Amino acid sequence: MLITPGKLLAQINSPDDLKKLDQAQLVQLSDELRHFIIDNVSVYGGHFGASLGVVELTVALHYVFNAPYDQLVWDVGHQAYGHKILTGRRDEFHTNRVYKGLSGFPRRHESPYDAFGVGHSSTSVSAALGMAVASKYKGEEDRQHIAVIGDGALTGGIAFEGMNHAGVSDSNILIILNDNCMAIDPNVGALKDYLTDITTSRAYNKLKDEVWNLLGKLSNFGKSAQEIASKVETGIKSTLLSQSNFFESLNLRYFGPVDGHDVNHLVDIFQDLKNIKGPKILHCVTVKGKGYAPAEKGNATTWHAPGTFDKITGEIFKKVQDVPQPPKYQDVFGHTLVELARANDKIVGITPAMPSGSSMNIMMKEMPDRAFDVGIAEQHAVTFSAGLATQGLIPFCNIYSSFMQRAYDQVIHDVCIQNLPVNFCLDRAGFAGADGATHHGAYDLSFFRCLPNMIVSAPMNEEELRDLLYTAQLPRAEQAFSIRYPRGQGVMPEWRTAMKAITIGTGRILREGHDLAILSIGHVGNYAVEVCDALAEQNIRIGHYDMRFVKPLDEALLHAIFARYKKVLTIEDGCLPGGFGSAILEFMADHHYNAEVRRLGIPDKVVEHGEQSELHHECGFDVAGIERAVAEMLELVSR
Repeated sequence: MLITPGKLLAQINSPDDLKKLDQAQLVQLSDELRHFIIDNVSVYGGHFGASLGVVELTVALHYVFNAPYDQLVWDVGHQAYGHKILTGRRDEFHTNRVYKGLSGFPRRHESPYDAFGVGHSSTSVSAALGMAVASKYKGEEDRQHIAVIGDGALTGGIAFEGMNHAGVSDSNILIILNDNCMAIDPNVGALKDYLTDITTSRAYNKLKDEVWNLLGKLSNFGKSAQEIASKVETGIKSTLLSQSNFFESLNLRYFGPVDGHDVNHLVDIFQDLKNIKGPKILHCVTVKGKGYAPAEKGNATTWHAPGTFDKITGEIFKKVQDVPQPPKYQDVFGHTLVELARANDKIVGITPAMPSGSSMNIMMKEMPDRAFDVGIAEQHAVTFSAGLATQGLIPFCNIYSSFMQRAYDQVIHDVCIQNLPVNFCLDRAGFAGADGATHHGAYDLSFFRCLPNMIVSAPMNEEELRDLLYTAQLPRAEQAFSIRYPRGQGVMPEWRTAMKAITIGTGRILREGHDLAILSIGHVGNYAVEVCDALAEQNIRIGHYDMRFVKPLDEALLHAIFARYKKVLTIEDGCLPGGFGSAILEFMADHHYNAEVRRLGIPDKVVEHGEQSELHHECGFDVAGIERAVAEMLELVSR
């Protein structure tokens, strides 16, 4: 079912069409754009609240600025749906986040209007500043560079690094702070309190409104008047706010706060800011989910990406199952961590801004003094965990696999080199699904396996996840311990098994066979179980071994496997270069075995978005792909 756009929106195929409208029509266009997003997401799913909160801001930006010549960087891409619709992708928008369809995030290869790919947060200021410096170098003095960054993304360290550089760059960059007090979960930290102080200071905002026009007029009367205006403006900010202005201290000209839902006022402000050179920041106050009452008044975390829903009643559609279903791996983690923490008072939990996504919120609710949301700050999360470990606590640092990449230096220097027992729980390992390439957890097996003082593991099911978590909190030699598991459901409806210790570096024999052995790591081993069962019915018996650990490998088991089999198939939901299969090849070479080894996993390319099952099939390690590989290796079919 295709969604019919409103009368004005139907005419907009590019920002040039938008500029043909009278400014008075922008309110109606904003309303139509908001309803088009609501209609589409309610039917097809996707991110929701963030884009509704920036509808007016999006319309005003494209009305005033000249994209793609003027560079517009969205941070993070959750808020870019309106941008996509206004830049020629309206009629394709129903394919958003669908396999082979539009990406859910800005993507440079998708449109010239997507100046920078932004699947992870906090990068916009640095990227836009690089563009601004390049334009200045090339003599493009009229070119504008705009970074739209949420207050949640502003807690990422790279955002501060970018602003610190921007303040001394004398480059033409406008940072728009979209302040709605939310990331995916409510924002935390001192910066949130500081922004609240600005937005709630009645005296400052009243006087700011009165002098705004005066300062604008003074700026038209030459350099000395501009200097006076700047001093008056700075004096107002520093006198009436309880703290000095943080942004001004970085040499960023601060404007605001302004109503981010007043489209006509935003247009006027942007017209003025176009003529003010140098680095500057506009503070816009918005409401996440604006214009859709259930999202405004309800749980903002729920309405970040609600799935499909009834747009009239606000009822979110959930599949009703006739029989008990396996839980999500993240929920097994969350409940198991609390279970362990009740018995071990040294356990603490850490997450960088993903308490609900990682299910750390379960521990935060029951043990608020022992579970920490540190904001979008993966580097800090890792080193904070390392500090906790030095004092004898047992930190479980839960970070999505693809976000873990952002703290790799800290894992090396602050954890592994110092040999600290930090436990890393890597959610969304493997293919993340509709979030696509920026969120796939493809690389953690490879980049953790090469680190000294690091244990690398992956459970095949919920029972193994619980056992690995239990094992990780037991006294051990001071090594880091990583446990990776995928997004989505496991395989065990009855998952609350009694926990037991696993000897680190040991695998499991699931099935002995002849001629060929399957070695699997993690959840995708369940595909191999299906293949082995199906082949057994054809009297083809192959071995299957759940290795559980990529580092250390179960060398005793591998010696037995290579002594018995001349054909070995490895399966992993991770990148093939340097991953689990590579580890098996290294073992074979180091011990002078000679066997045919074939590896299945994520190939050496960028894999885009789609359902996990679609991507597993594309990369050839679903049930059908494993069956085909086995048949080819056993020469049951021609290759």
